[in-house]
Amino acid sequence: MHNLIGRRLYGIIDLEYISDGQAPVILQKLIDGGIDVMQLRGKNRSVDELSALAGQLLDQTMAANIPFIVNDHAAVAEQVEVQGVHVGQDDDSVAQVRKAVSRPVIVGKSTHSLSQAIAAEREGADYIGFGPLFATPTKPDYLPIGLNEIREVHRQVNIPIFCIGGIKLDNLPQVIAAGAKGVVIVSGLLQSDDPAGYARRAKHLLGQIDDS
Repeated sequence: MHNLIGRRLYGIIDLEYISDGQAPVILQKLIDGGIDVMQLRGKNRSVDELSALAGQLLDQTMAANIPFIVNDHAAVAEQVEVQGVHVGQDDDSVAQVRKAVSRPVIVGKSTHSLSQAIAAEREGADYIGFGPLFATPTKPDYLPIGLNEIREVHRQVNIPIFCIGGIKLDNLPQVIAAGAKGVVIVSGLLQSDDPAGYARRAKHLLGQIDDS
């Protein structure tokens, strides 16, 4: 099973931004740009639809040795050999996901506060998403939590943390300055005219982080 320690740039193939047909092309550009983790998210798609697309994309992520995570649906991970499942606060528990998939998988959890982050680690999550830091169209119902708790969540939580929510190249330096070690970028990557170049620039900034 993949280790997420030291992985910095987490991308999401979000089917609200791109079509199924675009997904392999965009994914390859993100891989070429140095993406470290990839998630497939299709909020209004069936398990069968997501499984079919995940099966297509898996060859690309495997060739690049990138962990491939599916959002929400443990059932997809049972059908396709993806490496992980990501759940939200209102989805299945970490234990339920592990029980639903008949092999070891990475399980990540979305958290929106320090207390939720601590609880997710206690629950057995392998990594967390922490945010949304800024207002984002991807999560319009969530109030942004800002940058103030980033250092504290890294002090109190010992699993990999990926900050998420409205992060783009123009605010990435301040997110890193606030203590982030890893980030999720969605619309910035998917809507760029040059996704590979965008990913490369983000990786360059993230590569200057001192882990000590």
